[in-house]
Amino acid sequence: MRRWPLDRDRRALQVLIPGLGKAACLALPMTALLILTGCKPVGPNYSRPIYTAPAAYKETAAIPPPNPAGGTWQAAAPGQAGTGKWWEIYQDPRLNQLEERVGAHNESLRSALETYLAARDQIAVARAAFFPTLSAGPSAAHDKLSAHRPLATTTSNYNDLLLTGQASWEPDFWGRIRRTVEAAHETAQASAADMATLDLSLHAELAQDYFELRGLDSQSRLLESTVTDYERQLDLTQRRFGGGIGTDVDVAQARTVLETVRAQLIDINQARTEYEHAIATLANMEASELTLPPAPLDPALPNIPPGVPSELMERRPDIAASERRVAAANAQIGIAVSAFYPTITLGGTGGFESTHGGTWLQGPSALWSLGAQATELLFDAGQRHALTDQTRHLYESDAATYKATVLAAFNEVEDKLSDLRILEQESVAEGRAVDDARHSLDLSNQRYKGGVTSYLEVLTAESTLLTNQRTATDLQTRQFAASVQLLRALGGGWDASQLPK
Repeated sequence: MRRWPLDRDRRALQVLIPGLGKAACLALPMTALLILTGCKPVGPNYSRPIYTAPAAYKETAAIPPPNPAGGTWQAAAPGQAGTGKWWEIYQDPRLNQLEERVGAHNESLRSALETYLAARDQIAVARAAFFPTLSAGPSAAHDKLSAHRPLATTTSNYNDLLLTGQASWEPDFWGRIRRTVEAAHETAQASAADMATLDLSLHAELAQDYFELRGLDSQSRLLESTVTDYERQLDLTQRRFGGGIGTDVDVAQARTVLETVRAQLIDINQARTEYEHAIATLANMEASELTLPPAPLDPALPNIPPGVPSELMERRPDIAASERRVAAANAQIGIAVSAFYPTITLGGTGGFESTHGGTWLQGPSALWSLGAQATELLFDAGQRHALTDQTRHLYESDAATYKATVLAAFNEVEDKLSDLRILEQESVAEGRAVDDARHSLDLSNQRYKGGVTSYLEVLTAESTLLTNQRTATDLQTRQFAASVQLLRALGGGWDASQLPK
């Protein structure tokens, strides 16, 4: 390592010659600033990795119309699916209240916010390197020197009073500090996008749990209605048995199916309780604080406009986070490259020194010095080259991750669009199956009451109808869950313009 003591080189830095006075001394930092403004930061300038979005979603043409015959789709109000409060398109006041609590009280989201704020503070830390560091402080000492020291003088016992200040500054000639600020800024933006991703996930999870709970309410309503029907059937078989028409086998079978449905109803209520507890956790509430009254899932399913794929790259916070990390990795390359250039430091000291307090702060006690130093590393066994190659590889890794994130986002939207399309078709078909099963049960009851058939035929028809009704109810719940997942896949109304500047 070689050093150049520039503060005493009159030919190189004439502005440091004491005879030029204070005005000339001020020219040093001004000259450095002028040079600095003309220096381009080393390392590559950032450009977003190229990814060509498809012209349209494959499933777009297959989306059911807003109001298909016998279907459940309902067109969303204009702009609803593109707002931050995307859950409002379901027009459920209780859901809206719970979703509002997530943003205000969820502790996981609070943790993500603090992580972002810490990353934002790192920008200020990096920017501080643009400015000189200043320090000052007094010192006082009383020294007693040995009288037998070499070249001893008569003065061997004295005070040394100092009041000095120091300034040190490393001008950003090569752009290392600017690249560091870039990296900190882009990392903070990535952290903000991570927070938005978590916020979207928490809101979507709550909405999905909420609709699962409402779907269980629909199942519960169905089973309660079925219990009532089966109680009437049991009463009928008992009266027939008492009249000598039926058998005790019919009574036992009717009682068995009744108790089976009652057990299923208890199981539904147990699952509902768990969903209620999960919702309380997301809303940062004690389980005892939240009680959701039964409300079957009756509202119509809104139609969600997916937009075009090119918009998705600006609407997904996880894509934005990945892209910002690519930009930060690019800035790290410039930081690594700057290590190949000299480190130049400007410094100065000024203050007062005296042996007596009475003359401490007088003009003759003043002292000062200005200097500069340049240091160039001549040999490091290839460390800087390895570090630079490392940052380039990390950049390529982040760029590949970004492209993979974009691809996964496109395919996720396609998945949810196809889920909704297929579930809609299945729901329509299942609706016809329910109607046919109900008609079959009516016929079997008539045949049983007329003595044409056994009670086994009625039991079979009842079981078939209940199975199809529960399937239809489950399909409705899955449609609502899939619509929430689609909204999440589309970014929930988030936009890259919401990233902090």
